[in-house]
Amino acid sequence: MCDINDNGVEEEWEDDVEWSNKAEMDDLIAKSKQCKQWPKSQTAPEPTVPVSVLFPNRNFPEGQICDYTTSRRNDKEAQSREEEFEKELVDARKAAEVHRQARQWTRSWVKPGMNLQYICESMENKVRELLQSDGLEGGLAFPTGCSINEIIAHYTPNPGEERVLQENDVLKLDLGVHVNGRIIDSAFTMCFNPVFQPLLDAVRDSTEAGVRIAGVDVRICEIGEAVQEVMESSEIEIGGTTSSIKCVSDLCGHNICQYKIHGNKRVPIIKNNVKEKMEEGEFFAIETFGSTGPGYCMDMDGCSHFMRNYEAPPKVDPSVLNRSDLKVIDVIQRNFGTLAFCPRYVERIDSNLKYQKTINKLVHLGLLNDYPPLTDVDGSFTSQFEHTIAIRPTCKEVLSRGDDY
Repeated sequence: MCDINDNGVEEEWEDDVEWSNKAEMDDLIAKSKQCKQWPKSQTAPEPTVPVSVLFPNRNFPEGQICDYTTSRRNDKEAQSREEEFEKELVDARKAAEVHRQARQWTRSWVKPGMNLQYICESMENKVRELLQSDGLEGGLAFPTGCSINEIIAHYTPNPGEERVLQENDVLKLDLGVHVNGRIIDSAFTMCFNPVFQPLLDAVRDSTEAGVRIAGVDVRICEIGEAVQEVMESSEIEIGGTTSSIKCVSDLCGHNICQYKIHGNKRVPIIKNNVKEKMEEGEFFAIETFGSTGPGYCMDMDGCSHFMRNYEAPPKVDPSVLNRSDLKVIDVIQRNFGTLAFCPRYVERIDSNLKYQKTINKLVHLGLLNDYPPLTDVDGSFTSQFEHTIAIRPTCKEVLSRGDDY
């Protein structure tokens, strides 16, 4: 997710190629796969060497390894089950390595004055480049979240939007990368005015508290209680007024299934009565959201996130669909399957496709779910940090851990 041209001639790789749509990206990926004279280590400051070149034997870096309270490292039965889990872990680690490299590069240059769509598309294209893939075998797992200030989640720029990052903005970037449907879902927050740093610190510390508690046979309710205790013991002073930081109580973490970002287990970030346990072989997104406002979500207009309804029937009465609808459905099925997508992703595949009416129709029919942007009250500021963890038989692995967070 080889390196010889059709004529057998080695070819040096040029990394100054630019692209604007899927066809150009496909050409870039094809050329990169033919290249044989790659550097032996990753380039800097911008990573341009695909991770499959850096790790030709698929020995991708492990995440942070954490022992369970009761050690299972020497349990032979657990070790045997570990071997069965390894294939899924290899794909997840590859996705995690791409996530780390793409996000760390992005963090190095994002600054006020930049267009939000440019920020998102630059990071997304870096993922495609490092994976040498752009589709169901590997690529973006969902639209890049690019939520500002009181907007908590599920915002990414729609085509034509021109919002620019400001000095006093608090920016949340939520990036999803997958390999063969094994998804790394990890998010971070950036600010450019140090007055907001206590908010970021509180949310990051809360996520770390959740990660520490998580593990095999852990009751999910224990995680929310730990997160809330850390989050709501924190304060922030803005404009001479000190206020407590609150958990966004209606948002939560979740387990992650193959090609499905949301499984059937939720991980609340407040005290709760969920008695379900985390189990061996599961992947979880441990994410927390903090707010200087009341900490409740409201839907906004301008939806940009859509995803197939897992529970919907696979077929629909063809009489309600016209030729244009069928073309849009084909694009969605071939390129996204059950993964979430946004209008920007559709337009880069076919800029002439008339898709908006069809998407609205599919939502009305219950075949697609829409996920509008979520916001707290005007004037509030929100932050998010998130890690993906694997509940291995012998230990817990924080797959998305990096030097940055």
